[in-house]
Amino acid sequence: EKLHISEPSNAYDFGQIINAVNTNKDKAACADLLTITDPKKLPMLLSNKLEGEILVIFIQSLEYYVLGKDPGLVYQHLFYLSKAERFKVVLALLSKNEKEQVQQLFDLLSENQNHQYSLEDLESLKKVYEL
Repeated sequence: EKLHISEPSNAYDFGQIINAVNTNKDKAACADLLTITDPKKLPMLLSNKLEGEILVIFIQSLEYYVLGKDPGLVYQHLFYLSKAERFKVVLALLSKNEKEQVQQLFDLLSENQNHQYSLEDLESLKKVYEL
């Protein structure tokens, strides 16, 4: 059954949707969520709930479903995701394979570079992701 995604108005709603998305490993639904969520609101919506598996499903959803349509949005999400509470902790706990997935998304972003971000922006963000 396809998850119905509507724009979350607060951290609680966002958390509920993320839990459902994560339980079903529903990357398409996760991409829908990230498409309708203002990237600037991510740190507030995630609150202190960022986990490794959430970061990974975000990365996969952005790569598979959002990158081809809107690389700028992917960049924005990665940028604001790095401002979320617990980001550094979660990053430190990623496996080698998971880190490679993050690296791959950055590689694709530099290949699909558009006017919304420069390669310099991308390079400095990569440092934040410790790549």
